[in-house]
Amino acid sequence: MVRSLKNPKKAKRKNKGAKKGEGSSSSDSVPSLPAKVWQPGVDKLEEGEELQCDASAYNSLHAFHIGWPCLSFDVLRDSLGLVRTDFPHTVYCVAGTQAEKSSWNSIGIFKLSNISGKRRDLVPDKIGDENADMGSNSSDSDEEEEEAGQVTPVLQLHKVFHEGCVNRIRAMTQNPHIVASWGDTGHVQVWDFSSHINALAESRSDLSHGASAVSNQAPLFKFGGHKDEGYAIDWSPLAPGKLVSGDCKNCIHLWEPTSGATWDVCAKSFIGHTASVEDLQWSPTEPSVFASCSVDGNIVIWDTNMKNPLAATIKAHKADVNVISWNRLASCMLASGSDDGTFSIRDLRMLKEGDSVVAHFEYHKHPITSIEWSPHEASTVAVSSSDNQLTIWDLSLERDEEEEAEFKAKMKEHVNAPTDLPPQLLFVHQGQKDLKEVHWHSQIPGMVVSTAADGFNILMPSNIENVVPANVA
Repeated sequence: MVRSLKNPKKAKRKNKGAKKGEGSSSSDSVPSLPAKVWQPGVDKLEEGEELQCDASAYNSLHAFHIGWPCLSFDVLRDSLGLVRTDFPHTVYCVAGTQAEKSSWNSIGIFKLSNISGKRRDLVPDKIGDENADMGSNSSDSDEEEEEAGQVTPVLQLHKVFHEGCVNRIRAMTQNPHIVASWGDTGHVQVWDFSSHINALAESRSDLSHGASAVSNQAPLFKFGGHKDEGYAIDWSPLAPGKLVSGDCKNCIHLWEPTSGATWDVCAKSFIGHTASVEDLQWSPTEPSVFASCSVDGNIVIWDTNMKNPLAATIKAHKADVNVISWNRLASCMLASGSDDGTFSIRDLRMLKEGDSVVAHFEYHKHPITSIEWSPHEASTVAVSSSDNQLTIWDLSLERDEEEEAEFKAKMKEHVNAPTDLPPQLLFVHQGQKDLKEVHWHSQIPGMVVSTAADGFNILMPSNIENVVPANVA
């Protein structure tokens, strides 16, 4: 488990870039040299070199912060449209801070509007044309547009005081104005942020309010029955108001909603782990079933309708299991990320057969900090790691040597890509320090939001489809 946040400096490198969805980029400082994929842990920055973003790898990329680093955030469902593909975009989020002093913490409810971008071709039409793709869509041209005020996103922020740091924060799927926060004080609190969200929705989208005052607001409900602070929390996607929370001791509590915006928290905790409960995920299809993962290396499947709710225990990883994600489009699939940098995909239908692992990846060399299935593509998953990489994987991909040869022939000397990358690795985003959490936007296909010690990034990779299959929409 890796949780602390520090304020690092950003590293950039000129002359290094990538075309297979690589966030590090080439620069025109030495135009005669081909772009080369930057590999963390392999390549080293030489004196005078810096990393720079290759804008051609993205349909959209923006960075911002809300004052203090945020360990956790959530993307809020909105009423702007179930499937949105046209720029500019607007995004609502809620985030909890990790401030220097406990009394300085807050929950930020924010609206980021005028998120600009454009669809980019994966392969330039004219290889060798200096104005094609990598040149015309360079970060320099984007910066010039932003300076001209043409594409700069607008951040509007409301802050609510929160006692202590926010370890994790989640919004209810059915009622996104209802938000649960796990604090380092050992309390789980539920909030109603409807007034703030409504005010943001009604405010002018061309006015920035990034330095708003912190308001005092009482939570709807506060629970202090856990034996320690915690990080694991999840709202049920099927039963509105149903919640589970887990702490650093090994206890999980079930929350049942009652009338009058209150909750009945079961006094008897679910105990199936021998160490800290790190993450929780409700089943997308069974309202009584949820999964938990722990520092003990196990994943446990629970069924609250059973007399003995502990339905199955899975030895998932050799190290701490930091995060899990239940695939809402393929409910038999559960992803998990470990402290040793590995992440695995399990088919829960194969549990009785013993080995349920259908995919296991050792690409990352530092702890996995977040993992989440795409809400639009059943085979796609986003992963963040302490190695400062956000990776996107398509598990349906297999190596095709003919296709690779054809692509290299088209690109010629524009990109020197390593040959040992997994074929399922679709995109690599870099530039953030101490990455902590990543979420897809459920209503904007292809959009990913991430938080790190140095702030937030909103990105839309150019090789991720921004359309939704008919059976998903």
